[in-house]
Amino acid sequence: MNWQDHITVDPNVCHGKACFKGTRILVSVVLDNLGAGLSQEEILESYPSLTRENLQAALAYAADLA
Repeated sequence: MNWQDHITVDPNVCHGKACFKGTRILVSVVLDNLGAGLSQEEILESYPSLTRENLQAALAYAADLA
């Protein structure tokens, strides 16, 4: 999984925080939701513009940061 295909960091979008390409959904929001125990299905229902690949990219991004 190449998270760079799904996640962007642009100082002109979301104040430079990591978000999913083509959206203003922060990666940190998705990671917080996963950490709080929400299922992938629940997150995808809340954010219909996201895909399962986006969720995998968020995890890969977090792993790289760790």
